[in-house]
Amino acid sequence: MSATLAKSFVHGIPMPSVFVGSNKRIIAANEGALTLNPKADETSPFVLVFRQPGLTEALDSCLANGTEQRAIYHHHDGPLNVRYNVTFSRVTGEEVDGVLLCFTDVTHLQQADKMRRDFVANVSHELRTPLTAILGFIETIQGPARGDPEAQQRFLTTMSAEASRMNRLVGDLLSLSRVEEEARMRPTSAIDLDQLLRSVLRNLETVAEENGGQFLYDTPDVPTSVTGDPDQLLQVFTNLIENALKYGGQGTQVSIKVSFVARDHVLRKPALLIAISDNGPGIDAVHLPRLTERFYRIDSHRSREMGGTGLGLAIVKHILNRHRGRLQVESTLGQGSTFTVILPKK
Repeated sequence: MSATLAKSFVHGIPMPSVFVGSNKRIIAANEGALTLNPKADETSPFVLVFRQPGLTEALDSCLANGTEQRAIYHHHDGPLNVRYNVTFSRVTGEEVDGVLLCFTDVTHLQQADKMRRDFVANVSHELRTPLTAILGFIETIQGPARGDPEAQQRFLTTMSAEASRMNRLVGDLLSLSRVEEEARMRPTSAIDLDQLLRSVLRNLETVAEENGGQFLYDTPDVPTSVTGDPDQLLQVFTNLIENALKYGGQGTQVSIKVSFVARDHVLRKPALLIAISDNGPGIDAVHLPRLTERFYRIDSHRSREMGGTGLGLAIVKHILNRHRGRLQVESTLGQGSTFTVILPKK
């Protein structure tokens, strides 16, 4: 196969592809392959360009017996490790004699599989803890505490709390599943954020009273209309404001401020910024990048005591992604935290 024909051949393939002659030298490579290795365009021996033994062995086998071979190619793209599945196909004819290599990026499949396994492990752990406690209490009530009404009442109270925790976890899992299903469906309702925020604050008045907390919210001096899903945005602000009350500590002040920017540097369009600040203990900077991970907790014991499932901020992130918005978190130890919701302006 001539070099010109080989290049025309591989450039018609939408994935990184390389054509290697029967002499084991590279004849042609498309742009995707050159991104993986700029030297692939040279008529160099294949083994000197793609220096991974698995690829060389698969090439030799394909040339020797003519059957399709498969191998794995690991590519380092800066800090990222990318995995490709490579197929080796023997191509022969009057003007053709060599092996066609096609590289398929399967990194996202690996990551999805790891996320699935981690998710199942986390859910299993989160459910096993309260279930173990409930089963232990039932065994005690049926045995040593059979004739002790006071102990039974104490155990039943704890069992009720653990069952409620499992119920919250299942509810958050279902909520997260619904949000993910709707991720690509853009909301279409017109929403007045000022009215929505006032509704959230009314709903949380009891929680604020129990914590001795206080809301500081003034009528915004900018238009607050956005396009969104009212139920999901209500969930976002309820979660963030309730977190500020609970984790800010007894007597915390929660400030809610709405502002407008003509161009958000990430969204690249006009946006509304809803900043929710507290004067609590703050969050160590080491935790900030991981706050929206599923089941990530700064203080697992304290979070569970307050009824947290570890999914609240993950749900917030997914809802904001659906709204083409984002969440920004700033915090300093001893000086409180600010969670800012940034939404595209209607």
